[in-house]
Amino acid sequence: MTRQLQSDRRGAAPGSARSVVVFVHGYGADGADLLGLAEPLAAHLPDTAFYAPNAPEPCTNNPMGYQWFPIPWLDGSPEAAAREGLLRAAEDLDAFLDHVLATEALPPEALALVGFSQGTMMSLHVAPRRAAPVACVVGFSGRLMAPEALAAQTRSRPPVLLVHGDADEVVPVQSLPEAAQALQGAGFETYAHVSKGTGHGIAPDGLSLALGFLLDKLPQPPG
Repeated sequence: MTRQLQSDRRGAAPGSARSVVVFVHGYGADGADLLGLAEPLAAHLPDTAFYAPNAPEPCTNNPMGYQWFPIPWLDGSPEAAAREGLLRAAEDLDAFLDHVLATEALPPEALALVGFSQGTMMSLHVAPRRAAPVACVVGFSGRLMAPEALAAQTRSRPPVLLVHGDADEVVPVQSLPEAAQALQGAGFETYAHVSKGTGHGIAPDGLSLALGFLLDKLPQPPG
């Protein structure tokens, strides 16, 4: 049984959205950590609804925040627990996306995933395994989990934008080309950008590129 994820909503008035962005937060954070991005993005995406669910588990290292799955090198959990946690959380997030699309009465191609760190890992795992492609995936400062399984398990191929800081002290910037290579090898339209001098965070240049990508891939009002 999937766990119901809790999320606030921002953006277009209920019943009027033409597209939806789901932010997927990082390890030890919560949905509010990324939902603040809705404010600068909404000015350019006025017909978009924004969601940012809390991950399903309290974070082992930060009980005030949440985690999608345990991370062995941070919390000492077994590798098996991390694998099992990823798969279970993927089911939770997948069900949440279906719920959002039903609530907004929108098709999958009107939905974009924007992940940060562990949220990028989740987004890159879930989106390719959905039967119908979402509009796109934007992944900040993350990794592609189990790249060796991607090609065999892919069911749909949404376009992907990867953004990473070259001074990231948490997730090495080398994770970006590793993910891009696997995605391209599996047939994904993949774009990548390295933010100079940026640590484990989202820099203005990366956010600007993400906005342009969302504008290009999400449905836009006529005219």
